[in-house]
Amino acid sequence: MFRLLLAGLLMALVPGLQAEPLTLESPVERVNLLELYTSHGCSSCPPADAWLRGLEEHPGLWRRLIPIAFHVDYWDDLGWPDRFATATYTQRQRDYRRSGALQSVYTPGFVLNGREWRGWFRRHQPDLQSQAKVGRLTLRVESGQGVKVRFAPTSQLEGVALQANLALLGFGLSTPVGGGENRGHTLKEGFVVLSHNHADALGDDNGWRFDWPDIPATEASKLALVVWLNHPGSAEPVQAAGGWLP
Repeated sequence: MFRLLLAGLLMALVPGLQAEPLTLESPVERVNLLELYTSHGCSSCPPADAWLRGLEEHPGLWRRLIPIAFHVDYWDDLGWPDRFATATYTQRQRDYRRSGALQSVYTPGFVLNGREWRGWFRRHQPDLQSQAKVGRLTLRVESGQGVKVRFAPTSQLEGVALQANLALLGFGLSTPVGGGENRGHTLKEGFVVLSHNHADALGDDNGWRFDWPDIPATEASKLALVVWLNHPGSAEPVQAAGGWLP
């Protein structure tokens, strides 16, 4: 976090000084997007958070599997407000329920590639078998300025309308909880969605551009950026890419 702030300060003070752009890229095969819906107010959530945090060591991280954690706000009135929760993330989970992808809205709840995944409750690992070839997703990250997104689809997706989503993830987070079901515990978390933005339409250069995301005042030891694409009206991901920020 300090390094990011220092880099931004140097670019502001020294004319012409800019960090080298960072390129993040997916393979042509679809990358698995695993979403966890969680809350600081849920006593069943810390084990799921811990398991997700452990995926930081997964050998397929970023290339075959991208985990992200959305904190929902429907626990906030039951004893402890979750500092990462937003109504938008709650609505995303409810949209999955409305579409039939989820049987019900609950925490901890997992969604794998747009469909409910209950394997974690059975101590199973996500099925990361070879995915269909959909195209290569590329992110050009200009620190402090913005993110340019390009998608080179395979033939079956050429000309298909897609939306782009950008999420900033935080790692090494620690939250002392003073109320609710987790009172007295300190929760440790990673892959936490700190901000989420989306762009509906392709730009003139057949891509998307995002402004640099606001970085909340957290003690995150590391940050990562993730982009995924979906069809309008469907949250199921078409392709995803991401990686660590320097």
